[in-house]
Amino acid sequence: MHTPGPRKPEPITVVDLFSGCGGFTQGFHEFRPVGAEDSGPVFHSLAAVEHDAAAAATYSANFGSGRPDTTVPAARIHFGDIEKWEPAPEDLHADVVVGGPPCQGFSALNRNKKGSERNRLWEEYVRIVAKIRPKVFVIENVDRFLKSDEFQNLLSELQQTGLLADYRLVDPPGYTPADSEATKNSRYLLNAANYGAVQARRRTIVIGVRRDVGDGRTMSYPVATHTRRPKGGVDGSARPLPGTEPPLPSWRAVDSVFAESAVLQLRGTELPERTALIPEVDDVLPGVFTTGELHIGRNPEMLSMARYAAIPPNGNRKDLRDRWYTVDERNEIRIFDTANPPGIRTAVRYLSTESWDKHNTGTGDVMGRLRLGEPSVTIRTEFFKPEKGRYLHPTDPRPITHFEAARIQGFPLDFRWCGSKTDVARQIGNAVPIPLGMAIASAIHGFLRA
Repeated sequence: MHTPGPRKPEPITVVDLFSGCGGFTQGFHEFRPVGAEDSGPVFHSLAAVEHDAAAAATYSANFGSGRPDTTVPAARIHFGDIEKWEPAPEDLHADVVVGGPPCQGFSALNRNKKGSERNRLWEEYVRIVAKIRPKVFVIENVDRFLKSDEFQNLLSELQQTGLLADYRLVDPPGYTPADSEATKNSRYLLNAANYGAVQARRRTIVIGVRRDVGDGRTMSYPVATHTRRPKGGVDGSARPLPGTEPPLPSWRAVDSVFAESAVLQLRGTELPERTALIPEVDDVLPGVFTTGELHIGRNPEMLSMARYAAIPPNGNRKDLRDRWYTVDERNEIRIFDTANPPGIRTAVRYLSTESWDKHNTGTGDVMGRLRLGEPSVTIRTEFFKPEKGRYLHPTDPRPITHFEAARIQGFPLDFRWCGSKTDVARQIGNAVPIPLGMAIASAIHGFLRA
């Protein structure tokens, strides 16, 4: 007689608000419980809401009608303003709502002025959570969120008369009852590098749990898997002393990404000429491109190329001070330590700027090189512009590529992208790092399926 195997657990269902390209969703879909690494996703996305056409198209290409994994049901994607979206009946059974409602400002001006532009999107997030009533909600935002009016509004909505009165916030990592309010709030900041990302990126993560869920159990934040190596200290992966807990391994360095790209040829300066009809946005957009097709360069001016050449490993704009360059008769860039090098007939120009030279104590990230042996700095939406931050390749005379930025964020090689190269850069920079999303998914799974 055939004995049926153990029943497969029901998937944990998710609604993703302000979804962007789907970084949060990708992290949730990549998570696998211990012992089930070869199984399919345990989180299924029911719906996503996104107002940017290219980002919605990218979400569709991975999790909607264009998803490559058809063993998982397609997520329904609402392309448009969140104010015009109402959850479908099946969405009302979602276990989890995730999202990062954009904060329109962080000053104390117009505090509690309901309906104002700066509070509108925040109020929509609260409205939908209150309507769906998920078991867990997750808010992802910038570090300044914790000092914003929106965070105070969240705390007020959790009070007895608020829309989220049925919820309580999960205590942040390291919280003790002796903490001041400011100390407790600061603990909501998670660094993606602590969870295996090759990027030091601090994001506010606030988790709420419905009070009637858990049978008296308390949910916890994900446990860090890596730690910052103390300056002058020993790698955390060193062998522990007898009778002591093994230390956490040190933050992962960005080196692996550049080892990947070192064997690739730059694919020119433009994405492939390709378009696709995306039903969810009812339009034809550039794409679909895989992450592997994003290794494209730029067409910098000679001044930029000379700066890239003059900045050494671990260097930045300060290394351009008192340096000059020329483009010689053979169209080659030459760098000098003097404004009047002997024997040079072509025009000699200064590499730095008056503004940079005057600022000795400012950030060293401008025109800085990423450092091997360390995690990347935060990948932002204009990572392809080294004048915006430390976005030069560690050794090559160029900025990092879209491919390298996507891999630093943790996107897989087969992730699918839609939009112009500027659209794709914006999607990469705005995304939740995949390892951080996986860690949050792990904590939620441990709570809901324990």
